Amino acid sequence: MITLGIESSCDETGIALYHTERGLLAHTLHSQIALHNEYGGVVPELASRDHVRYALPLIRAVLQKADCTLHDIGAIAYTQGPGLSGALLVGASIACALAYTLNIPTISVHHLEGHLLSPLLSNPAPEFPFVALLVSGGHTQLMRVDGVGRYTLLGESVDDAAGEAFDKSAKLLGLDYPGGALLSQLAQGGTPGRFKLPRPMLHSGDLDFSFSGLKTAVLTLTQQHELNEQTRADIAHAAQEAIVDVLASKALSALKQSGLDQLVVAGGVGANQQLRNRLNEVIHKRGGKVFYPDLEFCTDNGAMIAFAGALRLAQQQGKKDYRFNVKPRWNLAEITY
Repeated sequence: MITLGIESSCDETGIALYHTERGLLAHTLHSQIALHNEYGGVVPELASRDHVRYALPLIRAVLQKADCTLHDIGAIAYTQGPGLSGALLVGASIACALAYTLNIPTISVHHLEGHLLSPLLSNPAPEFPFVALLVSGGHTQLMRVDGVGRYTLLGESVDDAAGEAFDKSAKLLGLDYPGGALLSQLAQGGTPGRFKLPRPMLHSGDLDFSFSGLKTAVLTLTQQHELNEQTRADIAHAAQEAIVDVLASKALSALKQSGLDQLVVAGGVGANQQLRNRLNEVIHKRGGKVFYPDLEFCTDNGAMIAFAGALRLAQQQGKKDYRFNVKPRWNLAEITY
């Protein structure tokens, strides 16, 4: 069966087709970075309008790429939450309207579940059970994953997510939105050890995170020093090292406490090469393995929604009730199977 996946939780419109036996058939993504760049962040109303503008053309493009028609689709999965309510409503309404027209089931997918399961699209893929580090602009969580729908929260950020720390630090250094990737590029020319930034909750004894204090420390440095190019690079290097140190240490502790040896890293920050290098080093030294989604699936995308929807459909989670609602705030632990 072919599942159409629609992702519209924030500032990227992702569309994909996933075949139960043949795997991912086609996918495409429209990013709104250029649209929101001049505002320094996502403008929800503009995001919603852009999803309306691009969703249907992208669906047509994916069908053409996969040499399929609408009538080849057996189910439609869409992101129900969390995310921006207006943006979520666009994807949900399109999914349910199409499904009603085609008389096929819909599957509402939790955005983080999509990220959580996305490394299973890669080769090699992890096997259950594993520990997952979900690390993005809006979320930083450690989860134990025993199977599809079987998730146990081990720890999470008590304030800012790691991705927020990257982006806000980048903004303080005068970098464009979104600044996380730009900060990483700038950090490559930084002088190791020139600045020492705090590692919040590194020795807290639990698996929770905190990054708001780090952002404040970066602000203090920018106020205390003349921001020439080298100083900006040195601060960027220090900020990245602090974030990576905390994420790697907590991930290693999660494996030790759970007794597992597989770590899955998902979410946009999972594309950060310094984080990947550090995780590979500390986890491999312990005898464990680290799995990542392909780079194109680290950020929001339709493939992860189509895939998660297909897995849920296999557990009889599809429905032909075309009423819908969205969940801008939705705890992953609230998912029921």
